[in-house]
Amino acid sequence: MEEKCSGFTCPVEATIQLIGGKYKAIILWHLMHQTLRYSELHKRMPKATDKMLAQQLRELEKDGLIHREVYPVVPPKTEYSLTDLGKTLAPILDAMCNWGRDYLGEDSPK
Repeated sequence: MEEKCSGFTCPVEATIQLIGGKYKAIILWHLMHQTLRYSELHKRMPKATDKMLAQQLRELEKDGLIHREVYPVVPPKTEYSLTDLGKTLAPILDAMCNWGRDYLGEDSPK
């Protein structure tokens, strides 16, 4: 199936462009069922540097997949959640999780 839309040669290329960053899919996975603060996301991804995590969050926000809410309090409080567009990625993220479990030989969901 050959399609051309918005400068991409296929829909898979468009998807990878949006979620293909080093930590993007992981961030989206953690936000699938809850809103999290930056520090909570960082604790769930300890290998991610502050710079990389911040960059990936900015890109996801720019692409309309996550919402960033900043509260005017001291110290600053910032929360991240999925947008409606971001929520449409749930089947893809679930499939990735299931594939990863199969690959790792895990029997039960975590």
